[in-house]
Amino acid sequence: MKMAVLENLEPKKVFRFFEEICQIPHGTFDIDRISDYYVEFAKERGLKYIQDEVKNVLIFKPGTEGYENSEPVIIQGHMDMVCEKTPDSDHDFKKDPLKLYVEDGYIKAKDTTLGADDGIALAMAMALLDSDDIPHPPIEAVFTVDEETGMGGANGIDLSVLKGHKLINIDSASEGVLTTGCAGGIRLTTEIPVAREEVSGTLFQLEISGLRGGHSGEEIHEQRGNAHKLMGRLLRRIAEEAAVRLADIQGGAKENVISMENISKIVVDAADAKKVTEIAAEMKAVFDNEFMGDEPGLSVSAKVTGEGSCHAFDQASTDRIISYLVISPYGVQGVSRKLEGLVESSLNIGVMETREDAVEVVHLMRSSVESLKQNMRIQLEECAKLVGAKTTVNSEYPAWQYNPDSELRKVMESVYKDMYEKDPVVFAVHAGLECGLFLGKKPDLDCVSMGPNMYDIHSFDERLDIASTESVWNYLKAVLAALK
Repeated sequence: MKMAVLENLEPKKVFRFFEEICQIPHGTFDIDRISDYYVEFAKERGLKYIQDEVKNVLIFKPGTEGYENSEPVIIQGHMDMVCEKTPDSDHDFKKDPLKLYVEDGYIKAKDTTLGADDGIALAMAMALLDSDDIPHPPIEAVFTVDEETGMGGANGIDLSVLKGHKLINIDSASEGVLTTGCAGGIRLTTEIPVAREEVSGTLFQLEISGLRGGHSGEEIHEQRGNAHKLMGRLLRRIAEEAAVRLADIQGGAKENVISMENISKIVVDAADAKKVTEIAAEMKAVFDNEFMGDEPGLSVSAKVTGEGSCHAFDQASTDRIISYLVISPYGVQGVSRKLEGLVESSLNIGVMETREDAVEVVHLMRSSVESLKQNMRIQLEECAKLVGAKTTVNSEYPAWQYNPDSELRKVMESVYKDMYEKDPVVFAVHAGLECGLFLGKKPDLDCVSMGPNMYDIHSFDERLDIASTESVWNYLKAVLAALK
C-alpha cells in the first residue's frame, strides 16, 4: 500500500493504521475486502479472531502484565463509511483509495468523505492490539459491518462469545463528551405510484445542488438545507404559474445524509419556458434569504434541454409527487425536556429515485422516545395515504437509554477530570449508535461512547482534528489503565 501523507503525525501508529484503512474501499455493503484486512491483521499477530457470517470481525488480546485476570474490556467501532463526493469528482468508491491530505490541523479527503466515521475507532483499536507497551486489561475488539445503513452488523452479531461487560464505543465526534444514550431510528420507504404519457413542450432540467449536507442526526439541528424539500417548493411554485409535468426526480445517496442535490426533469408549454427560468431565480433568492448565509454554495438552476415530446408523468402523478414533498415533515420535530440542547426527534428525507411506475422516497426518523418515533412513522404513513402511496419499514433499531448506575461512566469521568482538571460533558446523542442493539442482545452491558473532534461527517467536507485524535488516544489509554 502506498502511504506517506500521515506518517509524521502523532500518534504514529493510530494514523498509520487509519491511512491503511483509507486505502481499502469500505463503503456500506462493500465490506468484504476491509473485513478480510482485519482478519489478516489478527493472523499476522497471532491473535485469536472470529469473522462471522455477516463479516463482523472480533479480535481478542490477553491483558498485559498485572492485568491478566482483569475483566475484559470491549472496544468497538464499525468498519463501513458513508460514500459521498463532490458533483465533479471522478472518484470511484468501489476501487479507488481515498486521497488524504492535511490542512490547518485536520485530515481531509480530496472531494470525498473521509470515513473517520468510523475508521478512526478501528485504527485506535488496532494500535492497542498491535502494542506491547500499553497497559490494558484483556481486549475484545469488535469491528462491525454496515452500521451506516440498517446496522446489519450489530443486528447479526453473536455477543455470547464476549466475556466483557464494559464496552467503549468509539463512534462519537466530540472530544470531552461521554455519550451515554442515543436515539432509536426507523428507515421507511414511501412508494408513490406514477402513470406516464407522452407530453410535448419545452424540456427542462431543474437542479438544486451545492448544499452543505451532513449527518442527518448530528447536524439536523443546524437546519441545513435539504435538496428534496427545496425541490418540492420550487416545483410547487412553478405549478402556480405553468402546467408542469414531471418526467424524473432523483437525488441523495443515503437516508442518513441530509440531501445535497436533487435533479428533476420537467416538461412545460413552450409559452411558459421563460416563467420557469424566472421562478428558479426567484426561489434562489428566497432560499438565500432564508438561510442567511448558512448555505453559501446553494445553486438553483433551470436548464432547457430540448423541445419536443417526453414520456412524462401524467398530471395526477405529478401533483402527487409535488404534494408529498410539500407536506411530508422534515427536520427537528422536538427537543428534549430533560437534557438541554439535545434534539429529541427528527426526520430526514434522504433519497429519491424514479422508476418506470413509481417514485421512491427514503426517510430516516430518529427519536430517543419510542412513542414519538412511532408517531413520526404514523405521520409519514398518513402523508402517503393522502397521495395514494404505500410505505414500507425497511429497518428499525432501539434507543439506548441513559444508565445512572454506569460504573464505566464513573471511571471515565474520574480519569478525564484527573487528566484535564475539568469534568467531561455527559450527554446523549441524536444519532444511531450500535450500543442500543448490543444492549438488546446483552442487557448487562455497560456502554459509553467517545471519540475525537470530527466535523461535517457524511459530507465531502468531513475532517478529523489531528490534535484531538492524539488527546483522545491518550485518554483511552488512561481509561484502560484505570480498569484494572
